[in-house]
Amino acid sequence: MRDITYPPIILTAKTVFRVLGQKFDIQGVEHIPRQGGALMAFNHVGYLDFIYGGFPAHLAGRRVVRFMAKKEVFDNPVGGPVMRSMHHIPVDRGDGIASYHQAVDYLREGELVGIFPEATISRAMELKEFKTGAVRIASAAGVPIIPVTLFGTQRIFTKGHPKDFSRGRSITITVGEPMPVSGADPVTETAELHARMSKMLDETIQRHPAAERPAGAWWVPASHGGSAPTLEEAAAIDAEERRARARRKAAKAAENRQGSTDS
Repeated sequence: MRDITYPPIILTAKTVFRVLGQKFDIQGVEHIPRQGGALMAFNHVGYLDFIYGGFPAHLAGRRVVRFMAKKEVFDNPVGGPVMRSMHHIPVDRGDGIASYHQAVDYLREGELVGIFPEATISRAMELKEFKTGAVRIASAAGVPIIPVTLFGTQRIFTKGHPKDFSRGRSITITVGEPMPVSGADPVTETAELHARMSKMLDETIQRHPAAERPAGAWWVPASHGGSAPTLEEAAAIDAEERRARARRKAAKAAENRQGSTDS
């Protein structure tokens, strides 16, 4: 697959990492195959996870990851063309069959594909419930799932908090051993993936510099002494956000209907 924009974007990202003085602790790069397809499954704590999540693949023989991202990102007049130029995969949450087939095709062609099984950012900084899509895609393509956990990216840019590009931030990433899947029981295999990544995330947080995860910090999970909402509290916040979004959408539709009537 021909890449024109991906290499310079990676170079730009690495330059930004250096300018910001970011400190990386990345373990498990050896688990990423130097060639051949694999589905990389990431936890999701910040809007920039796809940038940082792709870094271990770059270290593994300068490979790139084709990320699955919500369709709305591709609809953006600026971001859309860039995402398409890097051969990322748009996901329509109302009808994901096209993205499923595209991901399977990419994997069969020997590409690395990235997926966020939680589907959305976790305000709790812990793993939300996983969708079964990762297991279904990997099993259909005949490739393993490589679990990856990130911590620290949420301090830079995440849901419900202002951006913070302060210098010297640490980013901790763990790449786990490949997990083969059969697809015979997607629910059970998804539960196994969740359990593996939960353990990995705990270890990743513990490895993150203690000075950058003080007690009471909003970016630290409640289970690790932080003030991030629990999974239950985060679910309630997300539900209210969805209701508010639905109300705004309904109000906008009513406004448009009224405008059509007036004209």
